[in-house]
Amino acid sequence: MITVASYNIRKGLGTDRRRRPDRILEVLHEVHADIVALQEADRRYGAKQSALPTELIKQGEYRAVPFDIRPGGIGWHGNAILVRNAVEIIDYEPIGLPTLEPRGAVLAELHVGGRDLRIIGMHLDLSGLWRRRQVRAIIDHVRHRKRKMPTVMMGDLNEWSLHGGCIREFADGHHVAPTGRSFHSRRLVGCLDRIILTSDLHVVACGVHVSERARMASDHLPIWAKVNWVS
Repeated sequence: MITVASYNIRKGLGTDRRRRPDRILEVLHEVHADIVALQEADRRYGAKQSALPTELIKQGEYRAVPFDIRPGGIGWHGNAILVRNAVEIIDYEPIGLPTLEPRGAVLAELHVGGRDLRIIGMHLDLSGLWRRRQVRAIIDHVRHRKRKMPTVMMGDLNEWSLHGGCIREFADGHHVAPTGRSFHSRRLVGCLDRIILTSDLHVVACGVHVSERARMASDHLPIWAKVNWVS
């Protein structure tokens, strides 16, 4: 069994208006996941460098999947994946999405817990029409990979509906972990962050990580799921 998590870190800017990347990593250590999908992990302007300095990440329990999009960055359109040092990275790539605004997804194929696992990190559009198109594009991209592999898709979907909207696009062969409300961290009103799994994976437990540090570190709380392979 492994633990996966998704966290929109808002470029390290907390609800106290202070930019504290060290606080983000402290929250990740609280969650203690094996694999983390991050959204808004890179700065939007200028050199678009990582909001989490790579040297700071290396001091802890994680390393970033090296998408190598640009110097100083760790992701693609703000999406990044962190893995524990014991996790083997088999393959990885950014995924271009149909969009009107800068959006994307990232893919990593990993060896963890003695099994292979594919991870998709994503941050979808504000428009419901484009969100549905983006989900279809991600699912289609995965279907065309050379290897069939148990897959976890997670991120900030920007979808307020619990079962409608772009969530319907996952109906065939996927299930959504009932993690709960993760936005806004100071007053939980929406399930914008989701974890979706293929049918060959089982959710043992899942939820939203709530702590005083997490409520301060970003406007989203991390979501998590303990996952096992279906025998």
